[in-house]
Amino acid sequence: MRSLKLDAPKSLSQRVILRLRQAIIDGEFALGAAISEEMVANSFGVSRTPVREALGQLQAQGLVVIRPQVGSFVFTPSAEDIAALCTFRIALEPRAAELAFRHGRDGAIRAMNEAIAAMEPAVAARDNIAYGRADAAFHEGLFAHCGNRYLAESYQLVSGRVAALRTNLTSPIDVRTRSSFDEHRKLLDLFARGEFAAFEAAMTTHITNSGVVYAKALQVEMSAN
Repeated sequence: MRSLKLDAPKSLSQRVILRLRQAIIDGEFALGAAISEEMVANSFGVSRTPVREALGQLQAQGLVVIRPQVGSFVFTPSAEDIAALCTFRIALEPRAAELAFRHGRDGAIRAMNEAIAAMEPAVAARDNIAYGRADAAFHEGLFAHCGNRYLAESYQLVSGRVAALRTNLTSPIDVRTRSSFDEHRKLLDLFARGEFAAFEAAMTTHITNSGVVYAKALQVEMSAN
């Protein structure tokens, strides 16, 4: 695994949390992988205390599972988890889009355009990490501009898990095809025109397709084990 260098300037605890969170999302730690406090502390050049605090925070975000007397592990979703996560997103994202159109249309369009612009070179380079980050930015743009902090905070409860699943499971497929890229362009076009019945239908299909990929990948992994 490559060196986990820290960026500045935040508190040490926050820097550890953010860097470790990104390492999980980017797949530097695979789904279900053990996370050694000692290894992470040595790689970060910190004591084990902020690492332990970070793991506790990431457990609250659903990215880490801490098993007392056993260790800490990256989450592994079940089929039920995936179905529930997709249902949650389908309920939330169209509502966030409608609010973003009313309260921050220009900002949301700008964020989605920037995300799509980042997707194209990622597809060309087959860079699933870059594609996953751009994909996450596209969806997060709706919540960032929806004007409702409760809705935005609700999405933050699952955004890390969604991003980790995306990078590990769907982005490797997305960078080999243009289907996901085309779906995002369609979503942007529908949003910009305020066609929210069609937007909701397209978003539902988009999220459902992602859930199918997650479930299939999970089934393959369980069969292999």
